[in-house]
This record gives sequence, C-alpha cells and structure tokens, in this order.
Amino acid sequence: MGIPLFDTPEQLREVRADVERAIARVLDSGQFILGPEVEAFEREFAEYLGVEHVVGVANGTDAITIALKALGVGPGDDVVVPSFTFYASAEAIPHIGARPGFCDVDPETFCVTADTVEQALTPATRAVIAVDLFGRVAPIDSLRERLAGRAVAIVEDAAQAAGARRGGHRAGSLGDAGTFSFFPSKNLFCLGDGGAIATNDPAVAEQARILRFHGSRDKSSFEAVGWNSRLDALQAAALRVTLSHLDGWNERRRELAAAYAEAGIGDVVSLPQTVEGEEPAHHLFVTRAEDPDELAARLAGAGIAARSYYRVPVHRQPAMAEWPPAVELPVTEQAAVTNLALPMGPTLGHETATAVANALRSGR
Repeated sequence: MGIPLFDTPEQLREVRADVERAIARVLDSGQFILGPEVEAFEREFAEYLGVEHVVGVANGTDAITIALKALGVGPGDDVVVPSFTFYASAEAIPHIGARPGFCDVDPETFCVTADTVEQALTPATRAVIAVDLFGRVAPIDSLRERLAGRAVAIVEDAAQAAGARRGGHRAGSLGDAGTFSFFPSKNLFCLGDGGAIATNDPAVAEQARILRFHGSRDKSSFEAVGWNSRLDALQAAALRVTLSHLDGWNERRRELAAAYAEAGIGDVVSLPQTVEGEEPAHHLFVTRAEDPDELAARLAGAGIAARSYYRVPVHRQPAMAEWPPAVELPVTEQAAVTNLALPMGPTLGHETATAVANALRSGR
C-alpha cells in the first residue's frame, strides 16, 4: 500500500539511533530481566501519568489479568466489560476464575458509559473494565459516581490511549488500576510485547509485583500462584526512548485528524467527534459508514490501507459462548458492521488526508 494504516516503521526510523544506544546500554549492563532499566521506565512512566506506581509486565493482556487479581477479583465474581473491543479485554477475565459480563458502548465514542455499565451489573459484579477504545478516554469519573457505594473496582484498559487526556488526567490514571500494552502498533510502543499496570494504591502495586514474579517477593518464598510476566530490560530501554516522543507524536495524530475534517471526508463518512474536556490520542481514526467494505475497496484501489475492526464482537466469539450477555447490545452490533479505520500515525501528514478524501469521493 502507498499509504499504510499504521506507520510504526517510519516512527522507529525517527528514533532508531536513540533506541540503538539504549539497547547497547542494556547489553553492556548484562541485566536483561527487570533491573535498573525497568525500574527507571516505571518511575518515568509513573511521573508522566501522574500516578504513584507503575509495574511493568510482559504484555497488555497479563496487565489486565494481574490488575484484576491484585484488586481481589477471583472465582465466582463477575466483571463487566464491553463487547466492542479487542478480545484480550475479556480474555483476561476467565484466567482468574471470574465471569465476563458484556455491556454496550456509546455510539459516538465507542466507550462504555455509566448507563451501559449499570445495565450489565449483577450482585456478583466486583470490577468493571473500562476500555479507552481507539485512543478515546472512557468517562470514568461519571462511572465512578454511578458505582459509589458498591464494592466494584474500575480497571481502565488504556492499551490504545497512551498519552490521551480527559478532564486534565492522563489515560490509565483514572481507574483503581490502569493497564497498558506496548505492542509495536500502539502509540507508546516497544520492539515486541510489553505491558504495564498503573495505580495509586500501594497495596495493588505490591500485589502486582508479586504476581508478575511467580507469586514471590524474593524467589525463595512463594505466597501466591502468580505468573511469569516481567517486562524485559531491552523493552524498557526502548520504551524510555519512545515515551520521550509520545506527546509530540500524539499531537501530530491530532493534526491529521483535523486535516481529515478539513479535507471534507465528513461528506462521505461519519467522523469521530471529540467530547468536551477530551484530548484523544487517535490510536486509530475510526469512522462510520453504511457500506465500509465498499469504501475500503475504493481506498485499496488507490493504494490506501483501511480496515474495519471487531466485526465479530467479543460476546460472539466461540470461546465466550459460555458467558452470553444478559442485556441487548444494539450499539455494539451496529458498530461492528459500520466502522472503518482510516490511515493514522504521526508520520502521515496533510497529503494523506487529501489522498484519502480524493479516493473516498472517486466512486461518488
């Protein structure tokens, strides 16, 4: 494709020299599992997010599972999760013996709301996973108000929203725990798999550190059945570099989003609308259309990548058949068949918006 959906290789070229120096630093140190490089990234990312603790783990899925476990969720508990999300958001729940309870999303932001979550609550609900989908931040303040008086924790799945803000607060800092994936396509990325848990609760952070290391504090005494889920030093070193560029990259993403609107593609597709107090990270630029497949084919003919996401929502995946939703999910069903992601990334400029607009109009 002449214009890719993601541009991670181009981003990496911008910082390659710094990443190579960081890797050399780790190689010279001989410390590859946890250690000072991971500790430095955890401190720097915690400061960036405005939280007290960050715990690096092996990937974003483990981050959700370990966060839930550290918050006391376990067998017999229900966890509310949107169905219009990546499978991992729900996949993490059965690993601790809990049950996913699927909820609907807002038609404008594709994020959960206090209303959609409340409809899916049960007497056994002990946590809600609020996904910051496509770089938008879920309305966690209003969700917390609705949950007041209930013993229900909030896990903010911020895997797609590193650097975004809502109400002046960074994505991942709004829940009882926030979770991140640093998969190479993410806004904040490393060179493979990596993840993190952010929290202001020292007890949750301590449990997360124990659980990521086989349930042990010292490799001699094992007080819990945990995971082998540690962030590698090489990945932490790369993350320290990409973190320093994150805000600039996200600003360029927002500039491309504005350029799309200025190019007039809103005449062909429905554009994402920013809500008051929100500063999205635009991990993906997801539009809506009556026939997204036809538009994707039109774009492909012009050498432009585009694709629809989550065509089969999580609650319809074969592995989730055991936990059918107890409520109707009309927005999820509609979003699954009408969404279309257009190229988005910090190395794609105004010329991308112009090319996309021209291609979208070409069949009209």
